[in-house]
Amino acid sequence: MTDIILHHYAGSPFAEKVRIALGIKQAAWKSVDIPNVMPKPDLMPLSGGYRKTPVLQVGADIYCDTQLIMMEIEKRLPASPLLPKGKEGEVRGLAMWIDRNIFWSAVGVVMGAIGDKLPDAFKKDRSEFSGRSFDADKLRASIPMTRDQTYAQLTLAETMLADGRAYLLGGEPTLADCALYNPVWFIKERLGSTASPLDRLPRIVAWSERMKAFGAGSRQDITAAEALEIAKAAKPAPTGVDANDPSGLKASQKISVTPDDTGRVPVSGELAGLTADRISIARSDPRVGDVVVHFPRAGFIIQTL
Repeated sequence: MTDIILHHYAGSPFAEKVRIALGIKQAAWKSVDIPNVMPKPDLMPLSGGYRKTPVLQVGADIYCDTQLIMMEIEKRLPASPLLPKGKEGEVRGLAMWIDRNIFWSAVGVVMGAIGDKLPDAFKKDRSEFSGRSFDADKLRASIPMTRDQTYAQLTLAETMLADGRAYLLGGEPTLADCALYNPVWFIKERLGSTASPLDRLPRIVAWSERMKAFGAGSRQDITAAEALEIAKAAKPAPTGVDANDPSGLKASQKISVTPDDTGRVPVSGELAGLTADRISIARSDPRVGDVVVHFPRAGFIIQTL
């Protein structure tokens, strides 16, 4: 099997979502450390401009957004499944709700507490990333609201654990646990396990320690140059376009794909694959040759060129 390569940096909460999944599966994987701010000159040849973290690489196939990255890991590493039979839809829906709601409330809590201590380069980058000014004073002033929103939403998970179950949906961790670990890890990592609102959520704190114990599998560090050479030496896996897709898009049509929330940088190329939950773009770069970049359908805007 072609190696899984994760392009990430240590402090990325969404990368931690993937790392903990690799830990649950006790998987072997390769790691490329990337900058936490732009520019990212050794990632762009692979991603075509997509600037979010993490990015998963398998040969010449590049997977963007953890919605899709987690599905690809599940397909390639079926041991210790994260999608319980018969509950796949519920688990994926719960994970997306966590990503889109709890995560951003938790970011508000953390950034409100540490925003004035961050480097100017980080503030500038995140202003460009989000499309709004990184204002440390406003973030600090919003802490009561973001803290209460985080508390209100995490209380739902606290209630799920009230019957003594080890994980959100029972005795084994699922994709939903990995998604929730992301914002909880971020608060604990930056502010500590006694920070509000975690100080009022003992079951969540105990659950997060069980999650942490899975580790991150077997990691092997490689250089960005090595990852680019791996892509250049490989060929993308075959893909297909659903002829009955309601979008009406056709194979080889020139399109762009852009996140609908943050990091709104379009990636352009030819339509190579289209299913109900993913869209794939074929593109080429002198440093890597031909690659296919894959995105989830949900949360991304497709435009014809």
